[in-house]
Amino acid sequence: MKNANKVRFLALSAVIAALYAVLTYAAAALNLAYGPFQFRFSEALTVLPAFTPAAIPGLAVGCLISNLASPLGIVDWVFGTLATLLAAGSTYMLRHVKWNGISILAPLPPVIFNALIVGFEVSCLSDTGVFSFANASLAGFISGAISVGVGELVVCYVLGIPLMLAIRRTKLHELVLC
Repeated sequence: MKNANKVRFLALSAVIAALYAVLTYAAAALNLAYGPFQFRFSEALTVLPAFTPAAIPGLAVGCLISNLASPLGIVDWVFGTLATLLAAGSTYMLRHVKWNGISILAPLPPVIFNALIVGFEVSCLSDTGVFSFANASLAGFISGAISVGVGELVVCYVLGIPLMLAIRRTKLHELVLC
C-alpha cells in the first residue's frame, strides 16, 4: 500500500505541475506571465497545498517549467521557482487556519514571497533587459514588489478562493488527499 501512495503522490504532483505550466503559458500568450505586471492564472493553484502536500513539488516543478520561457532566464528559473517553493511550503503550514472551513491564509504566502523575490528580480532588470544587482534600487524594488504583489493578490484571492470553495464543495479534496 505504501507504493500506491507514493505513485498517487507523484501522479498528483505531475498533474499539478502540468496544469501550472499550461496555465502560465496561456497567461504568457496574453503578455500576463512575465515582467513587472503579472497575472498568471496558474497562481490560483498555489492554494492547493492547503489540500495536499503533493502540490508543493507540483507547483515548484510547474513554475520551473513555465519559467523556462521567462525573459529573466536562469535568474527566474532559480529565484522564481524558489519563491513558489517557499510559498507552497508556507501555504501547507497555514492550512489549518480556517474560517468557514476554508484556509483563508492559503493565498497569502504566494503574494508575499512573489512580491519580495520576484519584485527584487524585476528591480534588478535594467531598461536594456540586462540583469544585474547593480541595477537594483530601493525605489525599483518597492515598485517591483508592489506591481508583482498586486497582480499576485488579485489572482490568488479572486481565483484562488473560488477554486478552494469549488474543491471543498465538490468534495474533490477527499480524492486528492495524500
